[in-house]
Amino acid sequence: MRADLAAPLDPAAYPFRHRLRARFAETDAMGVVHHAAYLPYLEAARVEYLRSLGHPYAELREEGTEFPVVEVAVRYRRPLHFDDLVDVNLRVASVGAAVFTLVYLVSVDEEPRATATTVHGVVTVGGRPTRAPAWLRALAPAA
Repeated sequence: MRADLAAPLDPAAYPFRHRLRARFAETDAMGVVHHAAYLPYLEAARVEYLRSLGHPYAELREEGTEFPVVEVAVRYRRPLHFDDLVDVNLRVASVGAAVFTLVYLVSVDEEPRATATTVHGVVTVGGRPTRAPAWLRALAPAA
């Protein structure tokens, strides 16, 4: 497993934040957001992050590049509830030749609720591995 849950718990450690509200349909009978609902939260933040960088996902696909999730790991710390205003913070953790990793902090009022990691392949629309674009490689933290 490449995914590592060593995501920082300080929102200031992340260059991007996407805010959303937990919907009733995502909760169980106790009003707690179901664990599977976190994955679309991560996706929404990831798509908006790419858009903020000037690389909307639709354009990447038109250019022939895809970023499929090849691994995901989530550590649930405290539950989210219906109508919580949720911040999904994210940053690039690493970029390799044809793979990159993002880490996330899911919080409410800056209180950590979950941390997550997604590992993405960089592939052509045909599914063949390809080199990570230069703009993505430039986001990798200095070693």
